[in-house]
Amino acid sequence: MNTPDDPDKDLFREAMREVKPLPPGNEAPQAPKPVAQARFTRLDEREVLRESLLPPADDLLLSTGDELLFRRPHVPEDVLIRLRRGHYAVDAEIDLHGLSGAQAKEVLREFVTDAVQRELKCIRIVHGKGRRSGPRGPVLKNIVNRWLQHIDPVLAFASARAVDGGSGAVYVLLKSRR
Repeated sequence: MNTPDDPDKDLFREAMREVKPLPPGNEAPQAPKPVAQARFTRLDEREVLRESLLPPADDLLLSTGDELLFRRPHVPEDVLIRLRRGHYAVDAEIDLHGLSGAQAKEVLREFVTDAVQRELKCIRIVHGKGRRSGPRGPVLKNIVNRWLQHIDPVLAFASARAVDGGSGAVYVLLKSRR
């Protein structure tokens, strides 16, 4: 509450008694605003380019070159070697040629879900080599590679032997529900 007998108000007035207001026009000069520069955008673009030229962070996830290789940490390396050599019988196959990226994801999701429900052990996915994808690189191959790594029932996958599609197809090893 602010009363005429407020001691703080009296102390303030006493402290300010000899203060005089500045005459008009004596304001501090304003410095010109700096010109905006998009330096972070240029840095971001350089960083993206640098990262795109780096090799994969984990050699177990993706080997260099055209071949796709992936295995979960608990899957022995000899299982991946046998898968890569085509030692597992392929129980079902799907061909994604001609599909858009969105269509391929949906069809792939349904195919893998069905394979898991049917307790299939090994499937083959034909994604193509991406030779007509232009500078974007192989669209379907990249979708398959990234998507399969995030699907829990996928134990491992490897590019197929030449007779089964080579680097345009992958063998996928699935874990059983039991």
